[in-house]
Amino acid sequence: MKKAFSGIVSVIALAVMLTGCNSNAPEPVAKKFLTSFWQMNYKEAKTVSTDATKQLIELLETTSARVPDSVIKKAKSINIEITKVEENGNNAVIHYKKSDDDISYRLNMVKKDDKWLANLTKNDDMFQEQPADNEPEPAETPADTTATN
Repeated sequence: MKKAFSGIVSVIALAVMLTGCNSNAPEPVAKKFLTSFWQMNYKEAKTVSTDATKQLIELLETTSARVPDSVIKKAKSINIEITKVEENGNNAVIHYKKSDDDISYRLNMVKKDDKWLANLTKNDDMFQEQPADNEPEPAETPADTTATN
């Protein structure tokens, strides 16, 4: 009886661990993509990318052949910190920071065929500086509505 109980507890513990480590949730998939992408491991980044993202990465691959070894070496040391995950149905926005700067970035994710994929497009703001997660968005300057005659 004791062995049977121990076996059941082991199975339950394994099930809990496996569900807790869901590699198809947006956060771990984003971490894999972002780490691979920023470390210039484009082949790995494409494994968790939409078709449009794969096309952009292929463009980067062709230009990365001319990147100096010192830049590649520096890229390999970049670490990613996920700061916030906003999941909404089949879409998610991942907020993150890179270890080589203090800028907050965003990555869009989509769920296709029950798999989360990085969805980077040429119109994405991933490469533009974003306010840190705890800073307010800059207010737009209102248009001057005073009439001058």
